Formats: sequence, structure tokens, C-alpha cells
Amino acid sequence: MITVDGGALSIDAVVRAAREREAVVLDPGVRTRMLPAREVVDRLDREGEVVYGVTTGFGALADRAVDPADRALLQRSVVLSHAAGSGPRLDDEVVRGMILLRARTLAAGLSGVRVELVEALLGMLEAGIIPWVPEHGSLGASGDLAPLAAVATVLLGQGWTAGSSGGRIDGADALRAHGLTPIEVEPKEGLALINGTDAMTSLLALAVHDIEDLLRLADIACALAVEALLGTTVAYDERVVALRPAQGQADSAANLRALLQGSPIVASHRPSRHAVQDAYSLRCAPQVHGAARDVVAFCRQTVEHELASIVDNPVVIGAEVVSAGNFHGQALAYAADMLASICADVAAISERRVDRLLDPARSRGLPAFLSPEPGLNSGLMITQYTAAAMVASLRHAATPFAVQSAATSAGQEDHVSMGYEAALRTRRSVRLLRAVLAIEVLAASQAIEMRHPLRPAAATGAVIAALRRRTPSLAADRILSGDLEAAEAWAGDGEWRIALANAGVTLR
Repeated sequence: MITVDGGALSIDAVVRAAREREAVVLDPGVRTRMLPAREVVDRLDREGEVVYGVTTGFGALADRAVDPADRALLQRSVVLSHAAGSGPRLDDEVVRGMILLRARTLAAGLSGVRVELVEALLGMLEAGIIPWVPEHGSLGASGDLAPLAAVATVLLGQGWTAGSSGGRIDGADALRAHGLTPIEVEPKEGLALINGTDAMTSLLALAVHDIEDLLRLADIACALAVEALLGTTVAYDERVVALRPAQGQADSAANLRALLQGSPIVASHRPSRHAVQDAYSLRCAPQVHGAARDVVAFCRQTVEHELASIVDNPVVIGAEVVSAGNFHGQALAYAADMLASICADVAAISERRVDRLLDPARSRGLPAFLSPEPGLNSGLMITQYTAAAMVASLRHAATPFAVQSAATSAGQEDHVSMGYEAALRTRRSVRLLRAVLAIEVLAASQAIEMRHPLRPAAATGAVIAALRRRTPSLAADRILSGDLEAAEAWAGDGEWRIALANAGVTLR
């Protein structure tokens, strides 16, 4: 169970709540913590002080005073007007993450809103209500306005939610079906529901978690390829790797050593001179995978900073309401760009290993395209085409978003991060990286089986056995799309982790 108390959340907690639907509860002390800031907002509203978002308009309209009688309507209007997103809806887990993170920021007690807003957000999570949030509409500054507004509309009894059959359900009907009541927003509350980095943070928390997992899978795929290509493990020697004091490189090399420990295939050609130096895609894998690990560690830290931050605007500090800039997602934009670059390059080195596995001129005795009857059958030939196409897409997607600022709101918001679109792009890149690695695992497993009677290491053998429970080896040509889909699902649901654990191997 995850408790929302206004303090920092971990990436793991976000994943558990968003993806695994772990229960989320509100800490009883939050009501008391939130009350002082709310009292400040109420007082300033009564006294008619000039306070952005309370007694004024928004953005470029911040110099427009709003009559006391219209201030509640102002908050409702900002939610409805900003729900202007476009495109297909965000995945359920991303929306659930957004809801959790917006509740966390409000529960910190610096937004000046009532605890009822936090309770309403968590009530949607508990009920399993998923607001219909179009993909596009945030520039990654001024908060993720359109995505968060789409969530907030449902709290108001407006907007739409996702139905179990894939269609849209009216927001009011969805609340009613779960015994929930729409809220009435008061001064400051509409703005507080939509102003924050919660959508891009949700996207990147999930992406960091998944990429960390895929970098372990990249080590597995490489280990399989090393055995399949009769490669050497000397480059992974701890003494050699330690000559560069980089943690990611050390961890990747340690994984490769653990995966290949006791490999009869590797031992079979150790006296041979044919593998004095392997191709870079094998020999330098710890350097590539390890550099990726180090950058992901930085990106994890960036996301964790956000999960401990108050990203509302304005915020209540003591007896003042202060305009601030923590809704600006530049740090997240930089992280998203780096993660997309990692996805592209790790996929690229994986695809090079796939190409080597399929090429009889470089595969050290394997049949062409790993077909038992090459010529009559094309084997896995086209899987490399598919991997290469996805790598090209990933490279294109690695173009930085963080430098794509555009002025908005009549020039008041004259620098934006584009962090949300960057994070959305990175989420897609994660999926493509997983698909490329799945192709490598599939091809390397086929190749190792063709080395029979030589046997793989206990760890890699366990991985192959786990894969084969999903998709059989290729004896004759068949439609391979189903194999690729099964392998990708296997890569994503983590059955390989169980296989390695049963073999006594834990990867870093």
C-alpha cells in the first residue's frame, strides 16, 4: 500500500501504483498540513489582494482583475478551457501516475487548496476511473496543462473517461457509477489541479524503470550472441574493466561474466586463436551498455528530484502567495532526450549483433540466416530488416526536444521545455528498444541451438528454455510476426528474471 503524505515518492512507488494498481491511501495528517495554506488563500480572496490565479486571470491575462463573485467560475473555466488536448488517449498507467503525482503535490500543503481535492483524486484511483487524456497538449512548462486539465474535468463531472470496451464514458456518469460526486472548485483550486509536471514525470518514471530493466536484457542478449558467435569473454575480465572506473561498465561486465560462467560453448574454443579479438558489438558491449547505465542513473536522479518537488504555481510560503517556476520541466526534457538517445544506440549495437548472427561470412560456421535449409528457406533474414527499420526510427526519434522552445500565451511564456513531448517520444522509444532486443534474443537462441551438441551456460540455457515456452525454434519458414510478438511480450513481462533466479543468477 502506498501512502500519500505530501512527501517524496519513489519511482518504484509510481510504477506500483500506476502499472500494478497497488492501493493508494491518504495520510491522516494531510488535512492538518494543508489547512494553513488554505486559510491564507481564503484571507487574500476576502481582502481582494492582487494574487495571480486567485484574484487575477492566467498567463498573459494575469493583469486582469476578477470580481469576487466570479472567482469560483474562474477556476472552473480554467480547467474547462485548458482541456484542449488532441490525439489518441494516453495509456492507463500514465494517467494513473499523473493522478497520483498531482495528489502528492497538493497534499504537501503549499498549494492553498482544500484536502477534498486530494481525496477526490485518490477516489478516482481507488475506483479505477481512468480519465480520457489526449496525448498532445503540453509544452512542458506552465505545467502539463492540457493533460492535467483532462483529468480535472472528470473531477468536475465533465469530460470523459475510458470505458472497459475502449469507448468514452461521460465523466459525470463515470463518477456516479462509482458513487462519487463532482467537486466544486473554489479560489486557486482549478489552477492547482492543472499546473505541474505530473504528466511528463509519470511518463519518465515509467521509462526509467523500463530502460533499467532493458539494459539488463541487453546484457542477456549480448551474452547469448557471444556464445552463438563463438566469442571470447576475455574483454569482460574484471581486471581489464577496472581500468576505467565507471560503475555502469563494471556492472554490465559483471552481468556478462555471471551469464557466461561455466559455458561449455565458450570453453570449447578457448584454445583457438580465432577469437583473439571479437567485433566491437561483442567486445565493447560493457562500454556501450555501461555508459547507458551511467546516464540512466543520472536520469533516475532527475526524476527522483521531481518526485520530491512542489511543482505548483503559485505556492503559499508562510503568509504569502508567491509566483514560482517549478512547473518548468527543462530538467525532465534533458533527461527524456538522453533516454531516447540511449534507446537508439543500445538498439543499434543489438541490431549489429543480429546482422552478424545471420551472415554466414561472419557467424563462424552458422548457416545463412539461421535456417536449417538456407536457400529453400529464408530463416530469420527479415527479422534483421525489421530491427534495422526500428533502429532507424529510434535514431530519428533521438533528435532533441529540449532545444525546441516556442513562445506561447502572447509572449508571457516565452521559453518552454517541450519536456512532455520529449517524454512521450521516449515512451515510444522504450517499446522499440524492447522489440529490437527481443529479436536479438530470438536470433541468438536459434543460433545456440544450432551449435548442438555444444551447450550454453546454465544461465543462458535457462533464458532460452524460458523463451521456448513462448515460441518454438525455427525448423522451416513460417509467419514470424507472431514469434516477434511473443518474444517482445516475454521480454516485457520479465519471465527471463524468473529463469535467471532459478539458475542462481541475479543481474546488477
